[in-house]
Order: sequence, then structure tokens, then C-alpha cells
Amino acid sequence: MHARAGQLARPEDLIDLAALTGAYLDLKPDLANPAQRVAFGTSGHRGSSLDGAFNEAHILAITQSIVEYRAAQGITGPIFVGRDTHGLSEPAWRNVIEVLVANGVDALIDDRDGFTPTPAVSHAILAHNRGRTSGLADGILITPSHNPPRDGGIKYNPPSGGPADGAATSAIASRANQLIEGGLAEVRRIPFERAITQASRFDFLGRYVDDLPSALDLEIIRSAGVKIGADPLGGASVGYWGEIADRHRLDLTVVNPAVDPRWAFMPLDTDGKIRMDCSSPCAMANLVKAMADGAAFDVATGNDADADRHGIVTPDGGLINPNHFLAAAISYLFSHREGWGPEVAVGKTLVSSSMIDRVVAGLGRTLLEVPVGFKHFVPGLLDGSVGFGGEESAGAAFLRRDGTVWTTDKDGLLLALLAAEIQGRTGRSASQLYDGLAEQYGRPAYARVDAPADRAQKARLAALSPSDVTATSLAGEAITATLTAAPGNGEAIGGLKVVTANAWFAARPSGTEDVYKIYAESLLGDEHLKQVQAEAREVVAGALNG
Repeated sequence: MHARAGQLARPEDLIDLAALTGAYLDLKPDLANPAQRVAFGTSGHRGSSLDGAFNEAHILAITQSIVEYRAAQGITGPIFVGRDTHGLSEPAWRNVIEVLVANGVDALIDDRDGFTPTPAVSHAILAHNRGRTSGLADGILITPSHNPPRDGGIKYNPPSGGPADGAATSAIASRANQLIEGGLAEVRRIPFERAITQASRFDFLGRYVDDLPSALDLEIIRSAGVKIGADPLGGASVGYWGEIADRHRLDLTVVNPAVDPRWAFMPLDTDGKIRMDCSSPCAMANLVKAMADGAAFDVATGNDADADRHGIVTPDGGLINPNHFLAAAISYLFSHREGWGPEVAVGKTLVSSSMIDRVVAGLGRTLLEVPVGFKHFVPGLLDGSVGFGGEESAGAAFLRRDGTVWTTDKDGLLLALLAAEIQGRTGRSASQLYDGLAEQYGRPAYARVDAPADRAQKARLAALSPSDVTATSLAGEAITATLTAAPGNGEAIGGLKVVTANAWFAARPSGTEDVYKIYAESLLGDEHLKQVQAEAREVVAGALNG
């Protein structure tokens, strides 16, 4: 924990925007350096221009590669383009438009020239494609999500509306690197001043906001008089919350409407960096303090920069642990959505709390446990066979009230409003709902820590098989399962999960740092959790060195 975690940023913590955007234009990537090559993680290509990892050459090449990929896939409809409030998003957005228009692709951009949350882009793609067999649309999102202000990001959403799968991103990244190596000679581009006049406009905000009653019971929120405080954390939802309040006549206050690509109003995160992580008590310190000091809200919410994540603050519970809110949301939704048939399943990532397993079993529902990455929920959300998909990192989405798809990407606004619906219908906060679940099923202790690992060790970890684990017990209990593939879809974990009767841990390599992440949980309390974490390192070390 950094000494100033949770405290407001100082001038010396802020990025130099001129240097950041200057480096975007001036620095050229050295593809001999793996850190400067195009590489798509679970949420697109991310990096900083200052490190030569997110520069104009990257974006021009990625966009040209996407154009070629969609043509090869027979995708001929428009492409929806969204951006968040990061300093590098604006120049990247300009480059994307330049390449799309030069290639004759119909680029749909926000008709307010504003920022566009990730879920609004997913919603737009699905709305356009509903009932179509040709002329399908897809999307480009320019965002590094909750990453620090120095970072930029870009990701591709195919006609399914959600994050692209590994086959698509591998092909796009490979071709993009090839284009960069060729000096961008094959990239088609026209000046932005011409491109912007040829781009089409689209009402992302109106289409999304007006359709919310199909997914949420806004009438119960309104009639119950639920008081909501919404903090966009300087992100893309900043223009949406006020419209949601006005159009649906909700008692909703936008706590902080400021937009600053330096995020000077943000408290520092646990590591001393500015990070718009709405699941972090340190990053959410402003809102948590306001609620603790008696702010007149029944529920307060925060979103990250592209609004695909949610943070829920209640007067009685502070910032709800993301795993706790996922369990509460699942319990509530599957008890109050009559339009969802009995066969509709619940999706979770395998590093999410086992409390979800117990709640799902209690509901008599099927659990779909998948690897990390929201892309694994896309097929089920799209065809309605999965009612809810959630990640432990505070990202989730669920079906419309009639059981059809809403979005296939994470939707932080949707989950924030669900907390208000829970309050309005039950008269209890989401934290109180979770407390009731904990009394019924037990109160697990959960944490994530990092352990050092070099590149070779991380590669070995990602390629482990169950037979590589020789340990037979963990923290005093027999190991009942050793997994390197997710039970829900058989896809590789990219790491390892070890399970006992009352505990589990999962280890996955970091894509950006020389560490691996250990997620662990125990139903026997904090001390047992520490033992699980300690022995997890030994189990992983034994597997890597065996």
C-alpha cells in the first residue's frame, strides 16, 4: 500500500499532456522490442506513447488491419467508433477515422462529438445487427479502460458486439505488426479534416438511454424514490448520467461532472498511481468519504473511464467488494426476472468467488465457469442461454427483462442502476442482501496478490498441465481438482487453478509485468487464506521447476 493511497493527486503526480501527445506523434515503435509490438490482451492493445507502445504507427496499422480483417470476414456494414476521456484517445480516434474513411468504410461516430461508453457501442452494434444476415456492423473502442492517464488503448468488437476472440485478435495484431514493419506503406489514410466530413453521425446516447427500461425496472426506482449519486470518475459516462436522470425522471445527482485527461481530482490508487478503478476503495475514496460523511444517497456509484466497470457504495457497507456485488446481483436477478426461463445459466470467471457457486446452486441454476476475459460470455449472452456474466474485477452484463440480449460487453451503467433497482424493490441495500447470503452460505475470505516471475516462468505457467502439479494437499486439505482448462467451456485458463473442499487458488501470469497473479479464497477465514496464499506459491514453484 502506497503511503498516499486514497489521497488526492498532487501536481507532481500528473502527466504532461503535451509530452504525452507529442510522443504519440513523434516516437516510432521498435518492433525488435516485444513491449513495442502490437499485442492484444484480454481487452485490446494497451500501452503508453511515452514507452513507444501506443503511438500513431500502432493505431494506423491496427485500424488498417481491422479493415482488412472485416473485409475477409464478409463484414460490410458500418463500424461504430467510440472513445473515452484518456489523453491519447483523441489523437487515436482521429487516426482511426482517417484510415476507416480512406478505405471506404462507413464510420459511425457520436453525433454530439462526445465520449462513448463501451456498453453503448456494444448496444449499438447489436441493435443494428438484430434480424440481419448481411450488412452486419462491428465496432472499434478507443480506451485503456481504468488504466492510468499516461496509457492508451484500442480494441475491436466484431458483429457479436462483445470483445473479439483470440483468433481475431491474433490475426489483427499479426497483420498490424507486418504493416508497421513495412513502414505503413500499405496503410490507406486521408487527412482528418476531409475524413471527419465523410464520417456518419450516430446517437449513441439516445439509443442507449431510451432503451434502458427493457433491461431494468426503472419505474420501481422512480416510485420508491431511490436517491442515487453517480460519479463518472471523469470518464465516458459523464454525459450519460444526467440524461438518464432527466429522461427517466430519477432522483439522480451527478456527483462530479469534471473531465480532465490528467485526472487531477482523483485520489491515488493502492500503488500510488492515478487509476480510474471503481472497484478500488482508494481510487473511490472521494465517493466513499462523501457517503461516510452523510451524503443523502441511498446508493452511490462510480464507473471507470469507458464505463464498462461498476463500483457500488452504500451507506451501511461502504464500497461493496466486487465479488460480493456479483453474488447479490445474481441472487436478485434470478429471483426477479420472470422472462428468464429455468434453463438460463449463470456465468462467472474461474477467479471469481465461490460464493457465486453456492448462490447459483441455491437457485437451482447451472453455473458456467470460464477463463478470465469477458469474451467467454459473449455466445451465451448473445443467444440468451446465459442470463448473467460477471468478472471479479467489477465487470458484468445481463439480459433484458424478456430474456434477450442487452449487451455482450461489460456494462457499468447497467450494474450501477441494478443496485438502485435492488434498493427500490427490496428496501435493502446490495450490501445487506449480500450479508443475508453470507449468513446462509458462509462468509469467504478472498484476496489477490502478486508474486515475481520472469518472462520464461510466465510462459511455463501459461502452458502448465494438471500433471505438472505434484502436491496432494493445500493448507491442510486434500486437493480435489487441478485445472488448466475452464470447466464451463473447456478453454485454456492460461494458468492454473487448484481446489480443495473449503478453499482454492488460481495463478495466472501478468501480461504487462514480471509477476504472476495469485487469486485465493477460503471459507475457513483470513488466517487460512494466508496459509493458502503461502502454499500456493510453493505449489506453483514446484510445477514450474518440476
